[in-house]
Amino acid sequence: MQPNTLLDAILDEAGISHAGLAAHVNQAGRARGLSLRYEHTAVARWLKGQRPRGQVPDLICEVLAARLRRPVTLDDIGLGVPGEPAAPHTGSLSGFVERATALWRSDQQRRPHILGAAAVTGTPAVMPVWEWENPPEDVDVSRGGRHQVTPSDLGMLRAARTHYEQMYRKAGGVATRARIVGFLNAEAAPLLRGGYTDATGRQLHRATGGLVAIAGICAYDSDAHGLAQRYFHQALRLAKASGDRGLGAYVIALLVNQSLFMREYRQAVAFAEAALRAAGTRITPALASDLYAMQAKAYAHLGDGTSALSRIRRAEQSAEHIRRGHEPDESGYVQPGLVNVQVAEALLSLGELAAAGEHAAAAVDNPAHDRGRVHRLAMLSTIELRQGNADKAVAIAVQMAEQARGMESQRLRDRLRAVREHLVRSGCAGTAEAAELIDNALRVPL
Repeated sequence: MQPNTLLDAILDEAGISHAGLAAHVNQAGRARGLSLRYEHTAVARWLKGQRPRGQVPDLICEVLAARLRRPVTLDDIGLGVPGEPAAPHTGSLSGFVERATALWRSDQQRRPHILGAAAVTGTPAVMPVWEWENPPEDVDVSRGGRHQVTPSDLGMLRAARTHYEQMYRKAGGVATRARIVGFLNAEAAPLLRGGYTDATGRQLHRATGGLVAIAGICAYDSDAHGLAQRYFHQALRLAKASGDRGLGAYVIALLVNQSLFMREYRQAVAFAEAALRAAGTRITPALASDLYAMQAKAYAHLGDGTSALSRIRRAEQSAEHIRRGHEPDESGYVQPGLVNVQVAEALLSLGELAAAGEHAAAAVDNPAHDRGRVHRLAMLSTIELRQGNADKAVAIAVQMAEQARGMESQRLRDRLRAVREHLVRSGCAGTAEAAELIDNALRVPL
């Protein structure tokens, strides 16, 4: 089930509590000859995505319409499709905007049913990718709102994306998420509801899509996987509205990365294939190299060495064609050495320690932003330990722990814990110092 953010938003607008809605629904039901005994716990279940039975959705509309003094439809409360809440990737673009901004609002208010939502799998996970890849396209994305969106507004959104991306790289997603979600609510939401031509609207949806993708990255980094997935799906819908296939392929790369983390390896392969296929010539060498490298990791985990090695070769070939200054801002994360560390992870899964070590060392030798360097050092430390080079592994782990200071990231904590576990389990001399450093870093709660 997906949380019903629309119902949550309209309850807040109406100024009605969970208990208050339950009482009003019971009263409206009595007027129709129904004997209802709902309490606030039932409303909490509806907000988590459970659909009320029978005539209750209509009664909710009736209660809220009386309170707000305007018509309220089933679509307005996220119950327009019998049996399931409205999904963020279905319906009209204007309807999508309302659902997307309702999610941002719920996230900013730290609603538990949003923060704790599980990631969807199977068809609900695949459909947003399928709908991005296939017709119909958005013929006209213009809108007739009061505030006219200007080039200055678009510039602000683009600058914000760069700002929050840099903040994430230096401080981590846990620290950055509240800031970017606050910006989406305060600045991006009014612009999406504003007035713009089709041409300006496409630029607006592209700029907002880039921002929403960063919000998803921060949610992923905070261990809020259901929320991250919803942000990625939103970014994919915004990419479709922008008409920029390259942006869509970038968002799918984020979904591929999350699929790998969730051990949905076949899904990771399929999503990457969809991005490579649908983006066509719009895909840049940097993004193609990352998608192929992630496919290699997925195949390695599936035990398909032949396919993994094939994708490694393609990743390396694409990386050779990367031209700095010719890539969009979004694919700037594919820095020199990134493909090496991805390939090292794939080779490690295949048991090719020597080759994995070469790639991991090459990755560390290349400059990287603070966050990326922690991951590279973690990979190299793990491989050195597997090769029996305990002293090197410990020295690298110490560098990694020091580099991670000041970052608030669940993913980096996962890395630190994994390296610590490998060191302690090895029983090698000198591991105590590195383990203590990591313990000190992990003691500070996020």
